[in-house]
Order: sequence, then structure tokens, then C-alpha cells
Amino acid sequence: MLLLSLALLVFADGPYKVIKVAKAGGAGGFDYVYADSAGRKLYIPRTGPSPRITVFNLDTLESAGEIPNASAHGVAVSDKSNHGFATSKPVVMWDAKTLRTIKTIDVEGNPDGIMHDPFNDRVYVFSHRAPNATVIDAADGTVKGTIDLGGAPEQAVSDGKGKIYVDIEDKGNIAVVDAKSMSVVTHYDLQGKGGVCAGLAMDVKNELLFASCRNPQTMVILSARDGKILNALPIGQGTDGAVFNPKTKEAFSSQGDGTLTIIKENSPTSFAIEQTLETMKTAKTLTLDSKTGHLLLIAAEFGPPAPPAQPGGRAGRGQMVPDSFSIIVVGK
Repeated sequence: MLLLSLALLVFADGPYKVIKVAKAGGAGGFDYVYADSAGRKLYIPRTGPSPRITVFNLDTLESAGEIPNASAHGVAVSDKSNHGFATSKPVVMWDAKTLRTIKTIDVEGNPDGIMHDPFNDRVYVFSHRAPNATVIDAADGTVKGTIDLGGAPEQAVSDGKGKIYVDIEDKGNIAVVDAKSMSVVTHYDLQGKGGVCAGLAMDVKNELLFASCRNPQTMVILSARDGKILNALPIGQGTDGAVFNPKTKEAFSSQGDGTLTIIKENSPTSFAIEQTLETMKTAKTLTLDSKTGHLLLIAAEFGPPAPPAQPGGRAGRGQMVPDSFSIIVVGK
């Protein structure tokens, strides 16, 4: 596996830096990346003519196998049952130790985001169209029910005690879900401080939510107890993911413009932008390895759009440069 020259990247002042860029290669689109910190595996779904989930050793980034025939956007793994799930249609379920497919699970909607809730060992599969959430038992793969979230969900977090929070991209709010009843309790309105939110992270101990939004481009910080907005700090363009490291009290937002925004929680009521780090264009999703504290992002190089954008329209994405797909590791 090649390592790209880090001299090509520009580092901002601060504690974090790009410590490794592993050129993984391979054809196919990509969306979410997922680190199974306990199982020491990194999962990356790849779409296209040969849909699959590529799996890497989380410590070395060497190939650890793949799960075939899965055209998915995201992955979640249950450490309790050692089962993995991917947001393909149907959902693919596998043994997280052997990577062997156990079964496929029929679901409605258009599976996109995904989250495992350790509270009752269930997996939530999110869709922009109804049903917005399908709840699956991680132990046996049975569908427990569906939830109407009142809009298009993106990312979700759990407090581990029975509450789930989901950012609703098209409504500018956070849906609060009761995990026992599988129903929406309330919505926290972002009050124009942030919109088109595509990332959500949580400081579970201090009951704080960090919602990364695209328009306006902000990280909105609010209380998970009552939805009170505590701050809104500027971030880069095109966020599509957020994570929180409870050990360092830092929230991270990855952006498609090639930047990573790092926000420091100085106290439960005081927050500041600690650093903006340049990573790589299209590196808009990320995951946290809770063992090492490293952030892992995925990106690729693309050629010019073809055909070019029409007047007043938005340019599409060109062809991926062959073998340019990369895994970016960020740490101190």
C-alpha cells in the first residue's frame, strides 16, 4: 500500500496533523467510513459495477478482506453480538469476526445512514424517504419496527440510556427518539443557527449535541436535555460527518472542501475553534478510532466534470482518477 507524500498537504497551526495517507485504490463510489475500534477493522462501502464493503486492518490499513454484493452507504457493528450491518437494499448482515454474510434483511425506503445503539443492541437504518428509520435487532437481524422522524435523517447518536438524537437535514432540527417505544418525543429547532445538517456528535457525559450544518456553515452546539442552543461556530463547506472524542473533549467536522474543523469544549458552556486542518478534497466523512484517538477520512481525486455545468447550474463530478482512492489518518 503506497503512502502519498505528505508534503503535498498544507497543515494549519494546531495539535492535529495528517500523519498518514494510505492509497487504497479500487474502483467505485464511496460515502461513509466506519471504524470498529473493538474489532480493529475499518469498513468502507464501495458502490458501482462491483458493489462491496472493503475491510482494512485498523492498525496497519492493510486489506483485511471484503463483503461482496453489498451496494451500501454506511456500516455499523454491534460489539455485543459481533454482527455487522450495511445500508444496502436489502440490508446485509455479517459475522464481524469472519466477515461471512449471515443473511440479508428486506427493508423499505432508501437506506443511507446507520447507527448501532448499545442501549438495547439495536441498529437504526436511516432513509430520506419513508420510513425514515428501520429498527433491527442486532442479535438476530429481525426488524423490530419503523419510525417516522418527520423529515430526512442524516446522522444519529445515542446517549446509551434510551435516547437517540437524529439530525433532520431538510427541517433544520434534531429529532429526539425514545428507544424503548421507538417513537419521536420532540424536535429541537436549530432556529436558523444552522441548516441542512449532515453531521451529529455527542458529549454523552455532559449531554451536549454538536450538529454540523451546510447552510449556514456552522457547528451548532446545544443541550441534549432541552435543546437550548449554546453556541454556533463557523466550519468549512460541505460537511457530511461529525464525531466527538470524550477523552480530549473535542468535536470534529469533516468537509468536502478538504478541511477538518476541530472544536474544543473548554467547559460544558464554553467552546472554541481549536484548529482548521487541510486534509484532501472530497474527504467529507470521518470516523473516530476510540482506542488511538485517530480520525480516519476517505477521499479520491476526480477529473473535470463532463459534460460541463449549464449556465446557472452546478457542476457535476468528473471521473475518479484511477487508484486515487485514499484513507487519511489524522492525529496529534
